[in-house]
Amino acid sequence: MAMTTTSAVLDGYAQLRQQVAIMLELAKAGEWDALIERQSDYLQLADRLRQLDKDAELDDEGMQRKAELLEAILADDLAIREHLLARRSELGQLMGNSRRQRELHRSYGKQAAAIVDASDKFGPGTP
Repeated sequence: MAMTTTSAVLDGYAQLRQQVAIMLELAKAGEWDALIERQSDYLQLADRLRQLDKDAELDDEGMQRKAELLEAILADDLAIREHLLARRSELGQLMGNSRRQRELHRSYGKQAAAIVDASDKFGPGTP
């Protein structure tokens, strides 16, 4: 039983590693919807693995392999988070631009669109 559990745990970490590597590639490609779908599978796999890992007794070689897989998983997870933070910043800028455009349009009507277009092309004016 212990050998089966040990093998299942290491296989689970390998699957988790593969899943997070795919998620990183999706983040790099800007495939946000696909990334979210994969995250659900990742969380389910991690939850099952947590249960298996509680009962497993790994030898030194197994512990070393688990540590290597965890290191790779955490490195990819950090890279995914960095991509997500960059995306959040990008979306924040887009929302800010949209908000300013709406406010200008409300205040100045058609003239506002020309102001926004010019600031997008030439940058903000000097104070």
